[in-house]
Amino acid sequence: MTSPLNVPGTQERWSPRLWGTLLVLCAAMFLDALDVSMVGVALPSIASDLHLTTSTLQWIVSGYILGYGGLLLLGGRAADLLGRRQVFLIALGVFALASLLGGFVDSGPLLIASRFIKGLSAAFTAPAGLSIITTTFKEGPQRNRALSIYTTCAATGFSMGLVLSGLLTEVSWRSTMLLPAPIALIALVFGLRLIPRSERDRTQRGYDLPGAVTGTASMLLLVFTVVQASEVGWASARTLLSFLAVALLLASFVAIEQRSSHPLIRLGVLRSGSQVRAQLGAAAFFGSYVGFQFIATQYLQTVLGWSALQTALAFLPAGALVALSSTKVGSVVDRFGTPRLIAAGFAFMVVGYALFLRISLDPSYAAVILPTMLLIGAACALTFPSLNIQATNGVDDHEQGMVSGLLNTSVQVGGAIFLAVVTAVITAHGSADGSPQALLDSYRPGLVVVTVVAVAGLLITVTGLRTRRVAEQHTVLVAKSEPVREETAEPVSVRD
Repeated sequence: MTSPLNVPGTQERWSPRLWGTLLVLCAAMFLDALDVSMVGVALPSIASDLHLTTSTLQWIVSGYILGYGGLLLLGGRAADLLGRRQVFLIALGVFALASLLGGFVDSGPLLIASRFIKGLSAAFTAPAGLSIITTTFKEGPQRNRALSIYTTCAATGFSMGLVLSGLLTEVSWRSTMLLPAPIALIALVFGLRLIPRSERDRTQRGYDLPGAVTGTASMLLLVFTVVQASEVGWASARTLLSFLAVALLLASFVAIEQRSSHPLIRLGVLRSGSQVRAQLGAAAFFGSYVGFQFIATQYLQTVLGWSALQTALAFLPAGALVALSSTKVGSVVDRFGTPRLIAAGFAFMVVGYALFLRISLDPSYAAVILPTMLLIGAACALTFPSLNIQATNGVDDHEQGMVSGLLNTSVQVGGAIFLAVVTAVITAHGSADGSPQALLDSYRPGLVVVTVVAVAGLLITVTGLRTRRVAEQHTVLVAKSEPVREETAEPVSVRD
C-alpha cells in the first residue's frame, strides 16, 4: 500500500504536512519514553504523600512496564489489521486521559492502575506510530532520515525524563503525572488533521485470538515474574513455577503461530539474520542502559547526596547530544549502513560503562561522570535509530506493525529482565550497615553486569558485520564476471 503522502515521484523535500505528521508521531514516542524515566526521581515524594511501602511503590514503575511490554505484540498486529491511524489516535487519547487520572488520584492502587493503562496505551501507539512512518516514507534515505528523527526523539524523551522530573518534583510529584496530558491532547488534535488514513488489512479476515491470548499472557507473566523475582527470590518456588508457566505459554504460542492461517507473528521473519540481530540488539541496548541509569541515579543521590535536580542535570549531556544529532543520523546510516553504526554504538557503551567503574566517594564529574554520559549519548544517537531501520527494512507494508511491535517488545522485555538482574546482583552484594562505602561496593558488581550485557550486544552485532562483508565481496565478484555498462550501473545498497 502506498501512502498518499508518499506517492511515486515525490521530491526529496518534505511537504509541511509530511513534517507535521512526523512531529505528531515523534511527540507520542517522546511521551512514551518520557513516562518510563520521569517517574523515577518522583518516587520518594509519592511514597511520602500517599504513605506507600517500598513494595507498593515498585508497582508504580512496574505497572507501566507490564502494560507496555506485555501488550506490544497485540498492539502491533492490531495496527496492521484495524488500521494504523485509528489505533494510534484512539490509544493516544487513552494515554492523555490516564495521565489526567494519575495526576489527581489519592491512593496507591489508583495510581498504579493509571500507570498500567498508560503502559497499555503506549503498547498500541508505539508500533502503530512506527509502522505509519515505515509505510509513509519510502524505504531508503527518506525513511532512514524519518526514523532517525523519530527514534532519537524516543531516546531524548527517556534522557530528558530525568531532567524534567527533577524540575517538576520540586513543585509537586503530581506535575510529573500531569505533564504528558496536554502534550498528548495537542498531538491528538493535530494527528486527526495530519496523519494519513490507512485501510484495514482486508486480505486477512480472521483474527488469531488464541495466539493473542497466549502471546500476551506469556509477555505479561514474564515481565511480572522478573520484576517480582528480586523481592521473593530467584530460586523460590514461586519464581521457578512462574518461569515454567512462561515457558509453557511461549511453547503454546509458537505452536499456535505455526498452525494459524492468520498468525499474530509470522515466525518466518525471524529467519532473517539481520532481523534477529536487531531484536537481540534492542534488548541488550535498552537493558544495559536501564540498568546503568538505575545504578547511576542511586549512586548520585544516595552515595554522593546530590539533589534530584543535580542528578537530572548530570544526565543532561547525554540527552542533549542525542537531541542535537537527531537530523544527522539518517545520512550517516545511508553512508555506512546499520551494522557498522550499531557496532560503533555498542562499542561506545562498553567504554562508557567501563569508565564509570572508576566512581568513588569523591569523584570528579569532568573526569569520571561526564565522559560516560557523552559516550552513552553518542551510543544512543547511533544505535537506537539504526536498530529500528534494520528491523523494518525489507518488510512488507502489511507486516510493519507486527515487526514494530516485536521490536518494541524486545526493548521493554529486555529492559525489565536486565534491570531485575542488576537489582538482584546489587542486593546480593549489599551490606547491613548501609554506609556510603558499602553501597558503592554493592553497585560495582551491578556495573559489571551492565558492561557484560553491552559487550554481548556488541558481539551479536559483529556477526552482522562479517555477514555484510561476505555479501559485499560476492557482489563485487558478480560485478566483475558480468560486464555492466557504466551508465546503467547502480551503487550497491548499504542497508542491511
